[in-house]
Amino acid sequence: MLVRLWRTHLGRRPGLLAGLVALQLLGTLAALALPSLNGRIIDEGVAVGDTGFILRAGAVMLGVSLVQVVATIGVAWIASRCSSGLSAQVRSDVFAGVGRFSAQEVNRFGAATLISRSTNDVQQVQLVTNLGLSMMLSAPIMMVGGIIMALQEDVGLSWLVAVAVPVLGVGVGLLVSRMLPGFRTMQESVDSVNRILREQITGVRVVRAFVREQDERERFAEANQRYTASAVQVGNLFATVFPFAMLVLNLSTVAVVWFGAQRIDAGQMSIGSLTAFMTYLTQILMSVVMATMMTMMIPRAAVASGRIVEVLDTPSSVAAPTDPVPVPDGPLEVRLEGVTFTYPGADVPVLHDIDLVARPGTTTAVIGSTGAGKSTLVGLVPRLYDCTSGAVRLGGVDVRDAALEDVWARIGLVPQRAFLFAGTVAGNLRQGAPEASDEDLWAALEVARAADFVREQGGLDAPVGQGGATLSGGQRQRLAMARAIVRRPDVYLFDDSFSALDVATDARVRAALRPWTREATVLVVAQRVASIMDADQIVVLEDGRVVGRGTHAELLRQCPTYVEIVESQVTEEVA
Repeated sequence: MLVRLWRTHLGRRPGLLAGLVALQLLGTLAALALPSLNGRIIDEGVAVGDTGFILRAGAVMLGVSLVQVVATIGVAWIASRCSSGLSAQVRSDVFAGVGRFSAQEVNRFGAATLISRSTNDVQQVQLVTNLGLSMMLSAPIMMVGGIIMALQEDVGLSWLVAVAVPVLGVGVGLLVSRMLPGFRTMQESVDSVNRILREQITGVRVVRAFVREQDERERFAEANQRYTASAVQVGNLFATVFPFAMLVLNLSTVAVVWFGAQRIDAGQMSIGSLTAFMTYLTQILMSVVMATMMTMMIPRAAVASGRIVEVLDTPSSVAAPTDPVPVPDGPLEVRLEGVTFTYPGADVPVLHDIDLVARPGTTTAVIGSTGAGKSTLVGLVPRLYDCTSGAVRLGGVDVRDAALEDVWARIGLVPQRAFLFAGTVAGNLRQGAPEASDEDLWAALEVARAADFVREQGGLDAPVGQGGATLSGGQRQRLAMARAIVRRPDVYLFDDSFSALDVATDARVRAALRPWTREATVLVVAQRVASIMDADQIVVLEDGRVVGRGTHAELLRQCPTYVEIVESQVTEEVA
């Protein structure tokens, strides 16, 4: 999965990658040349007292060092640019993929894990990419080149390289293999921490209302402890790597000095060669450590990339047709024909064989008890979900055969839970109609009976907090209505959007809507009978089935379920 992300996104930057390879080769060759030059200065300059040679060789070493510095800076710059660009592109792809999801995929993944995958997981991929590009060629070239150069200095000490490198590689490899399960647990724990934190932030009023602060603290502490424990376990293993590497490096240095001194005493080796050999051995072992660092980061990045690719590879259950049929212009009829819908993993359908017709110029209301399937039914029209069987038609066209943008452009949806974006009132209303003038916005606010409180708060430029946190539930709901109204769609879908309004405001909004929606098709979901008494058609749902259909007066005579709903609400009002 990690290689796939690299191939897909880094492959777009061939020029930078070619420059990176060239700079790494240049820098590595310069690093390999320095110990040999240093050894020559010791043997040919210091030993015979040739100051001129020392100055000339020193100048060469200084030049080679400058080349190495420039190459290292260039590699770091290119690696940073490529890894940052990759993470930006992957985040953009994940965001676009989530934007294409239907409500079904969003519910399956969950908001917390989608946030973690687009932030923490992408960060892990960026980190290992930066590290990998920085040491992609330098570590193996330094290792192989260091071995070759060390053998040129003295073959008799080569057995030290043959012992030290495998010991370091095997030891560090065992430590890394034990980290992989911990990395996987860490990523899952991050999801849990994010989920609980998000729930506590969004549900802080519920937590306080039921005095559950201590329980929530304990729940968060438990998830936090799981994450901490897995991080400490991995951290302990990680912290062991460098002491182990330094132990092997220092023991190898001592061995080189010990056995090299014997060879110098026997006249088989010069002091300069011993100095160069020690430097090359250090370079070899440090390249093993760098490669090990890369290896340590790969398991966690592999887990993270797998989670990212899972999001990217998940197709939306609401797919756009390859050959879309255009939705006709003008007023649109909404028709449900034998619609059955079952949520994934559910044993029984939520909706059973629903037939419903909502015609232009009329108001069709859907009412029923909680869990009857009212919101699910409304969600099928704009394709938040696709029905399991049957068909949902908009202007005679099956919505599955029409382009998604064409369907959405003809519908104005007011959801049950009004959501507003951080910004201004005007910015939120223009979500429905970006080209709308200020006059259009005020007209929509007047219809939704929201103009008064908007004026009191500063007009169209009044600030709106994230999610509408600075507004009451009724104010949020009326702004959501105005957002749909300003669009002047052919079909209005009100998903229990009058429940947050008091009875008087509800009546005024409905009265103002009638002339505004005279030619449109209006489909209203409600639990309050008073909100739908004047509807042209009322459909009664019970356990996902239509058990009554007609006007208010007709249902009072024919539908016991509707009568029960009316009587229960009258009893509550009297009480």
